[in-house]
Amino acid sequence: KKITAYHEAGHAILFHVLPDVDPVHMISIIPTGLGAAGYTMPLPEKDEMFLTKSHMLQDIMVSLGGRIAEEIVFNDITTGASNDIEQATKLARAMITRYGMSEDFDMVAMETVTNQYLGGDTSLACSPATQKDIDEKVVALVKKQHGVSKKILAENREALDRLAAHLYEKETITGDEFMQLLDEKEPEKED
Repeated sequence: KKITAYHEAGHAILFHVLPDVDPVHMISIIPTGLGAAGYTMPLPEKDEMFLTKSHMLQDIMVSLGGRIAEEIVFNDITTGASNDIEQATKLARAMITRYGMSEDFDMVAMETVTNQYLGGDTSLACSPATQKDIDEKVVALVKKQHGVSKKILAENREALDRLAAHLYEKETITGDEFMQLLDEKEPEKED
């Protein structure tokens, strides 16, 4: 329960501190029954049809926040972040292969999506050498966001501890309760 509290607190602190992601609506450490030990739910402030590169990079950071909180607090990691890691990796790969967000590949599509409404199978449309380069760029992108996120959470350790303790006790809190808790001492906002 304590690991889950810190895991969700890591996600929540990054949702709050990063400027381009949505605010937290609810946080819970009650298992969902769908394989998740808890959740941190954002609430979009506006209906957006397109995502910016900075928003996508920050989404990767938020996805990694739970695992990073485990690293910082327990000096160990669990399997609890497997879906978060998968989502971060998928997003990083799509940025590089489909959205033209890699300086090296510019606006060349390296991957196509078929059956978009039936699960979205993807297939690479490049040489094996380029596939290897893509893999390296995906790893580098995720590692970079991991490093930035870890620094932010370390700088906001007091808020992380306070939120995790509150979640451990209450198990579920609303976005308003989260904001009141953070108002006790505001985390450092990133630019």
